[in-house]
Order: sequence, then structure tokens, then C-alpha cells
Amino acid sequence: MDMQRPLPEQPIPANAKKVFAGKIFDTYQWPQKLYDGTEVTFEAIRRPDSVNILPITSEGKIILTKQEQPGMKSFIGALGGRVDEGETPLQAAERELLEEAGLKGAQFELWDATHIAEKLDWVIWTFIAKDCSKVGEQQVDGGEKIELIEVTFDEYMDIVARETYRDTEIALKLLQLSARNELEAVKKAWLQ
Repeated sequence: MDMQRPLPEQPIPANAKKVFAGKIFDTYQWPQKLYDGTEVTFEAIRRPDSVNILPITSEGKIILTKQEQPGMKSFIGALGGRVDEGETPLQAAERELLEEAGLKGAQFELWDATHIAEKLDWVIWTFIAKDCSKVGEQQVDGGEKIELIEVTFDEYMDIVARETYRDTEIALKLLQLSARNELEAVKKAWLQ
């Protein structure tokens, strides 16, 4: 599986200084020469990468989550979470699938890896986990309430268009594929 991390639109240069270290986000600043010869301070944020997992059952259903987290509105989205230090995106996807759903996938396919903003060095890796089977109970952390729902591909496409769907990077990619008349090929590939 090709796991090459995509480069950010605006990489943080080697001469950048970390000016803030947070629990999740670190802020970097560096001097940047402009086209007119003047110099200004540029800034970017870096955080650990995340994974999304779209589990597919042997019956061809996509498993989503209805979630509540402190300080956020309820949302529907893929399973997923942060890639821990020393962990590959695939290992994180396998771990998150087990923790959030008690599921194990027979096969994982990397569907997408993308930066969502040019001033943020953060890749979201999206995996399709096929032929998922129940191997345990959910082990969610104290800041999550997760209900699993199973939907068809067509139902999923309806959910993706809702304001309550959180994973906008997935929604955007599906919209782009739809505009290029490639959605049927995605459906077929996911449900094979």
C-alpha cells in the first residue's frame, strides 16, 4: 500500500521557529521575502495527522458514527482519530476501527490522503476497511459518545450532503468525483 505522505501546499521551511507548542497544535513562524523585496513574517500550524475509516460490511453497508463530543454539536462522520507518535496511518486506522466500533477489517485500502488547508500541516488519511467483522466491544474514550449506523452507499451520499456531516474533505472529494461522473466507479470499488 502506497503510504507516501503528501506535501503541504506551503511547507514549513527548515528555518521556521516553533513559537508555540500546544497539546495538539504547534505554531511556526519564519521570515518570508516578498516579490517586491520586502520581508514579512509568515506563519503556519502543524498537528499530528488523522485517519478516517469507512468500514464496509460483507453485506455492502457502510458503517458511520453519530457522535457527541464535549463543546461540539452532534455530528455524523467516519470512524477515526489521531495518528499516535510512532504509529503509521494504517496502524492508526486499524486501532481506531477496533476502539470505536469493535471491528476488524479483512482488507484496508487507502482511498485518499489530503491536506485540508495550506497554512496547516495536517494530513487526513481516509481508508476503506472491507469485510469488517465484530471482534470486540467499543472502547471509546471519556470524551466520546459514539453510536454506529449502517447505511447503503446511496444513503451515505445523502448524509454527506447534510450540514451535520463532519468530514468535509471526504464530502468534497465525493462531490468532485460526482462532477466527473466517476461516482459509480467509487461505489463499485468500495463494495467489491
